[in-house]
Amino acid sequence: MGQELGLIPNKSGNDIGFERHPLAYLVEAADDICYTIIDFEDGINLGLVSEDFALEYLIKLVKDTIDIAKYQTLTTKEDRISYLRALAIGNLINDAVRIFIENEEDILQGKFPYALTDKSKYKAQIDDIINLSVKNIYQSREVIEKEISGYQMINNLLDKFITAFNNNYEGKASNYDKLVLKILPEKHHLEKENLYERLLHICHFVSMLTDGKALIYNKIISS
Repeated sequence: MGQELGLIPNKSGNDIGFERHPLAYLVEAADDICYTIIDFEDGINLGLVSEDFALEYLIKLVKDTIDIAKYQTLTTKEDRISYLRALAIGNLINDAVRIFIENEEDILQGKFPYALTDKSKYKAQIDDIINLSVKNIYQSREVIEKEISGYQMINNLLDKFITAFNNNYEGKASNYDKLVLKILPEKHHLEKENLYERLLHICHFVSMLTDGKALIYNKIISS
């Protein structure tokens, strides 16, 4: 597969390894940029970071592109932060593109062992936002409570579906197990002879659930 994608081998002998595909740099940068800024915006709107404090961080990312006249017409905190968020993401994307183009030859040759954002001219600002987000947002009581609930939900889904799936395979499914399997999508009703494959199959199913779907399934099997 690696050879078909044109990846550059970086292992020898029986080891298998390849340098990253050039597109991986862009996908990683898009992920880092969006999650960093959008999480920060969410924290501001939730009141976990004050607007005045947040402006000190965001203004450094948008100072070259902000339309002051337009910004001053925005009357709500949400609109102001949304405008700055859009500008910040746009500037970070453009900078990531610049870095990719400037280092394209090294990237294509597997000689660029960095994330694009690591070489960004805004790296100091990105790090400041991440550090503030970790302190004020990710470690806030509200977020921690949701994270704990998420762990409990995933554990419950895995427990109920794996138990029902295994019991059904072994011919000892209870009425409850059969009901649980009825809400398992038809495409996941596959015969898996190996215990490892059955565990992997259910883990794969649970991992693909959106937050909304997970909540619905968890409510059904817990009621």
